[in-house]
Amino acid sequence: MAWIPYVPDEDASGLLSRLYESYSDSNGVLDHILKIHSLNPRSMRDHMELYSHLMRGPSPLSRVQREMIAVAVSVANDCFY
Repeated sequence: MAWIPYVPDEDASGLLSRLYESYSDSNGVLDHILKIHSLNPRSMRDHMELYSHLMRGPSPLSRVQREMIAVAVSVANDCFY
């Protein structure tokens, strides 16, 4: 559970509801790192656009290298995901 207040799935409406649906996995689960943006849906959308660009956009690094960097940063930050 996130320490930052967020809008529960059942209370989301309009744009936020659409973003929740769009960014949830196949089981309908939305990562907390995205859910914390629920009080400002535009920041959720912008977060995903930046993430997508960094992970899938043009780069001299392969997708695997980018994922390895993300894992290393998460470990360095003591982040469990």
